[in-house]
Amino acid sequence: MSFNVTFNKETKTYDKPISVLDVVGKSKDIVCAYVNKRVRELTYMLDKDSEVVPLTTSDRDAKPIYEASLRFLVAMAMHNIRPEIEIRFSYNISRSIFMQILTPGVTSNIQMVKDLEKEMNRIVESDFPLVRSIVNKDEAAKIFTREGFQDKVDILKYRPEKTAHIYTCEGYKNYMYNRMVPSTGYINKWKIRFYHPGVIIQYPRPEVGGQIPQFEDAPTFGKTLKSAHQWAKSTGCDTICGINKRIESDGPIDFITLCEQRHNRQLCDLGQMIEDDKESIRLICIAGPSSSGKTTFANRLRIELLSRGLNPIRISMDDYYLQRDQAPKDEDGNPDLEDVNALDIKLFNENMADLIAGEPVDLPKFDFKLGKRVPGRRLQIPTDQPIIIEGIHALNEKMTSSIPSHQKFKIFIAPQAQVNIDNHNPLSLTDLRLLRRIIRDYRTRNASAEDTMSMWPSVRKGEFKSIYNTQEGANYVYNSFSSFELSAMKKYAMPLLQNIDTESQYFPVAERLIRMLKFFDDLPDEWVPCNSIIREFIGGSCYED
Repeated sequence: MSFNVTFNKETKTYDKPISVLDVVGKSKDIVCAYVNKRVRELTYMLDKDSEVVPLTTSDRDAKPIYEASLRFLVAMAMHNIRPEIEIRFSYNISRSIFMQILTPGVTSNIQMVKDLEKEMNRIVESDFPLVRSIVNKDEAAKIFTREGFQDKVDILKYRPEKTAHIYTCEGYKNYMYNRMVPSTGYINKWKIRFYHPGVIIQYPRPEVGGQIPQFEDAPTFGKTLKSAHQWAKSTGCDTICGINKRIESDGPIDFITLCEQRHNRQLCDLGQMIEDDKESIRLICIAGPSSSGKTTFANRLRIELLSRGLNPIRISMDDYYLQRDQAPKDEDGNPDLEDVNALDIKLFNENMADLIAGEPVDLPKFDFKLGKRVPGRRLQIPTDQPIIIEGIHALNEKMTSSIPSHQKFKIFIAPQAQVNIDNHNPLSLTDLRLLRRIIRDYRTRNASAEDTMSMWPSVRKGEFKSIYNTQEGANYVYNSFSSFELSAMKKYAMPLLQNIDTESQYFPVAERLIRMLKFFDDLPDEWVPCNSIIREFIGGSCYED
């Protein structure tokens, strides 16, 4: 039976199955394609009426495929030049991949990076095919055992399907839990550099038009990731297998308490730092990307400071929004509420300076139903009382330029998970926050997962524009990730994701999130404390109105 394929506004009829690659052509710029709105590999075979839309590194749904293929390339090249070395990938500074050496007594060096780069270039230039096969889990375990991938053997226990996928390239076998490009010649855009004690691998990002971002060192962020990895490693929570085993061996109460205690320690450290400088600090600024747990954290920090004899007050930066018609416009001509200039910077600075000086201030209150500011409370505080402000622009110097630097304490909050499916497959920090937001939006706004996904690109754009560039100026970075949270959120997220139709444009995102969640054991959440950051998303927080 014949079928029609539409590509580039041209429709052709075929009498037998044809691959997407044969439709879109041999351009190495095309990474994958939408087939009837669903992301497919270029090797996918078409056998029914289809609309094909090519995707490049400038498209966000192509990024996971290109990045997974790049990790395969790096792992293969390392296997070829140093087969005795075990490596691990994680996400790191400058939107990059970090390759860590796990083999005891072996460290990376400049020569290793040169050898690795040379071998990667050879593999790319050779344009070897990447061939996918489907095998049962027992056969997959045998293959991974022969390859020395015990970490991949271990995770198979938690894979719900009876089969597994394997990719083979010139005899090398691996699996990256994602679709791949058809051959190594497509993986031709990357940069690597020695970054002690490992290697940084940069790759094209859709938020910069499919280009490789300029490398920016971020020692504060890097230090936070290192601390997160050290804690996860010491507690056995650096892999999904490790987390599942802790739930199975410790039970939910002990495991939840273990994770919450880490948050308590961070709060204690933070409280001590502020108390030690209480004579100077007047403004405590809290910022972080969406779904970082800022609201719960600000409340818990207030309690921590109260326990130390300090009496902070909280002021919402949201009350300083300008009217929508006064806000700057985005490229589509809509009010850009993520822009710092959407806030009344001048009034905020004046109000904060007057409060710190002990002057009475008439605070505004933004009425979101009316879309404008209305009169708020009149406030006057002692000159030694700290003020907590929280918002996406709280660390932006424009917002607090009237306050001397020594009077400000800046806190950046974000979940900095250092968890892997296996050594070659780290969990995405961004996907973690997206899951948090999907669950919270459904619970608090009755919004579908698709509703949240539709807004996510705009949210991410605002984060890159206004938030991440302020992280390095923080006095403290608070890691809001809890090792138990994906196990606890699984039962809330899975039905919302599985409800997305396969024809939906958001199905590829749902499919990616399901692939991550399915490996986690379920965790009963009745033992999650009411003041836990995770309660902000799953419900039951003692701080909710």
